[in-house]
Amino acid sequence: MTGSRAKSAPIAASPERGHGKGIALLVIASCQLMVVLDVTIVNIALPHIQRSLGFSTESLSWVINAYTLTFGGLLLLGGRLGDILGRRRVFIFGVLLFVVASLLGGLSQESWQLLAARALQGVGGAIASPTALSLITTTFSEGPERNRAFGVFAAVSAGGSAIGLLAGGILVEWLDWRWVLFVNIPIGLLIALATPRHIKESERHPGHFDLLGALTSTLGMVLLVYGFIRASEDGWSDRLTLASFGGAVVFLIIFLTVERRSKQPITPLRMFRDRNRAGAYGMMLCLAAAMFGMFFFLTLFVQNILDFSPLRAGLAFLPVSAIIAISAGLASRLLPRWGPKPFMVTGAILAAAGLAWLTRTDVHSTYLGSILGPILVFGFGMGMQFVSLTLMAVSGVVPREAGAASGVLNATQQVGGSLGLSILVTVFGTASRNEATDQIPRFLAEATPAQQLQFRRTGELPPPWGDQVLASGVSSAFIVAAIVSCIAALIALVVIQVRASDLERLRGGVPMAPPVTDEDASDDGGSGAERGRADETHDTGASTRKRGGGGGSPPLG
Repeated sequence: MTGSRAKSAPIAASPERGHGKGIALLVIASCQLMVVLDVTIVNIALPHIQRSLGFSTESLSWVINAYTLTFGGLLLLGGRLGDILGRRRVFIFGVLLFVVASLLGGLSQESWQLLAARALQGVGGAIASPTALSLITTTFSEGPERNRAFGVFAAVSAGGSAIGLLAGGILVEWLDWRWVLFVNIPIGLLIALATPRHIKESERHPGHFDLLGALTSTLGMVLLVYGFIRASEDGWSDRLTLASFGGAVVFLIIFLTVERRSKQPITPLRMFRDRNRAGAYGMMLCLAAAMFGMFFFLTLFVQNILDFSPLRAGLAFLPVSAIIAISAGLASRLLPRWGPKPFMVTGAILAAAGLAWLTRTDVHSTYLGSILGPILVFGFGMGMQFVSLTLMAVSGVVPREAGAASGVLNATQQVGGSLGLSILVTVFGTASRNEATDQIPRFLAEATPAQQLQFRRTGELPPPWGDQVLASGVSSAFIVAAIVSCIAALIALVVIQVRASDLERLRGGVPMAPPVTDEDASDDGGSGAERGRADETHDTGASTRKRGGGGGSPPLG
């Protein structure tokens, strides 16, 4: 192996200052926004896509699933590619692939063409998104500068779904559904053109590429995500659902076995030895589940019960993006003083409180009286958490593994969202069926003959009885989402520990870890005890204690 951290460290600390770094952050954040909002911006356009390309109701969901499947399945591989081949060039490739796929999708004349383009978009997103996050660690110096950059990145990651709803509503209502894909083209091209001018290339670390690890991780993640998608549509007892989960378990076990033995693993397992990083991954799993569920069910509620148009529904979620940005910015400024744990605990509790408040929604609810307050509380809590756990998940990772750490964080977010949505949809379906059982006798007693005839044809209850069924299901889903957020708070309270040396790193007082030799760098599989201890020392911020000869800093929380 020819690369070493001796060359990587200066690159991470030497990008241009001032205006140049601001543009670099704008480029990175724009890419993340483009990738994140892609799901919700297309969601709004689904009815128009169905009419235009002749999708059946059953196959329409694959406009979303085709993207989700490839995106979630390739995140680990996408994150590692940047470490090996150079993050800037891989980042540009992922963005351009996303642009080409968006163009093909917008030009689609048949349903299969759009599905193929959406799958290709997922590939581009899986390459660009984790590489964007790892570029922050190599472009911005550790301390307040990187904290602010992570704050912007976290705000975009958490608020992108709400922005997508607004943008999708505007494009569909004023232009055409194809523009929800075409809009990516000018944005992506500007990102690709600006990247070489404002972002420096990271040091490449060539060597053996873990092909078996890449194959087994991709197959395992694809089957896992597909299993969750299938469960949300056909139930947890469906044979193909169970087969997908079974295959995912087999491939992921093989993947873990391969990674333990590989000298250059696609996902170094020693990253999980650090309890703070492992806790951050666990929290991301829970928070993504809660967030995906909140946007999904509230979108149904405001359009079906409050009768909002797509544009008005998008505007209804705009305050969430604003409050997430404010909260993330506040957290990034205060992190050096108090550390990430208070923000992670408080943020999870606030998110749970907002979701618990939403359980009170019913057919008589209004946007200002019942929706706005809870989503502001939820958004403020999410902004506090996302910036803190993003920083916790990738800080202290050696530069040559920043992409792998970013890929794992993105993968937990994607899997958490798919898992959470499938569970919440199951809860929603059960509660809706129970409520429908109660509403049908009332409907038959009060409905007009025309309404009863329509019910026999479609099997769907009309308003106001159908609204009551939907509201009951949504309220039950929010109960489970609130419980998931409470689990995140518990993880933050019990698992996360912040030491004095961690606060010094957040303040920029701890320099980057010292260079390692090529010989050390080649021992990437964690088989050497000395190397494993060295990485753990760096990960926990103990390098200062080691150099200073102190006895170590006790946990602050």
